[in-house]
Amino acid sequence: MSATFTYEPDQLPAGLLALAVHVAFFSLLYFGFTWQIQPARTLSVELWRSLPEAEIVQPAVPKVTEAIQPVRPQQTVQPEKLIKPDIVLPDKKKIETKPVEIKPEKKQVETKTTRQTQEELKQEKAIERERIAAEQAAQQAAEAARESAEQAAREKAAQDAALDAMVNEYKAKIITKIRRNIVKPPDVRDDARAEFRVTLLPGGTVLTAELKRSSGNAAYDNAVERAILKSQPLPLPADVAMFNRFRVLLLVFRPVE
Repeated sequence: MSATFTYEPDQLPAGLLALAVHVAFFSLLYFGFTWQIQPARTLSVELWRSLPEAEIVQPAVPKVTEAIQPVRPQQTVQPEKLIKPDIVLPDKKKIETKPVEIKPEKKQVETKTTRQTQEELKQEKAIERERIAAEQAAQQAAEAARESAEQAAREKAAQDAALDAMVNEYKAKIITKIRRNIVKPPDVRDDARAEFRVTLLPGGTVLTAELKRSSGNAAYDNAVERAILKSQPLPLPADVAMFNRFRVLLLVFRPVE
């Protein structure tokens, strides 16, 4: 039995196509598997204590190159081709030109610093004037107060002197009146001295007559005490305000004045 093979023209392209499909399929499987099993990549990190200073890169200045224009040859103008203008120029003799004087403007340039300096100087001068005025006012006030105090002291001294003179005058009158009523006992020394503390009431009435220092002669002391009581009312100033100076008197008596 013999077999016969027949050649079909469509089988060759179909076989090539099937072979190409199988090759592409096996390639996809192989490369896909090897891509998935790639080793893991490592990441390295570098630590810095401080950030490095970034260098400032100056922008590049573009170089400007001057374009050199080609020198054109000068064209010679022939006198025949010159065109005369149609404008009629006026006569130079008829036009009189006067020079215009330009006055330069004087501008005062004042900077901000100069203005601030002037303002500061003005403020300092104003403060200095105020300080001087305050010192003068304080000095005048001090002088006025001192003069017023001195005047008050002089007036008070004058008043005290006048009051003392009045008090001494009335004390002398009181002692004179009491002395006229003393009955001098015998055998009294001329240097005997008796002191009495006399308390008065308004109007000159004697409240008490207390012996503060004896003369050494009791008879003379008693005679003086009787004379004090006999001489009331004692003479006093008419001004009631002066009575405080005569409320308590220290009177001294001697046999011979």
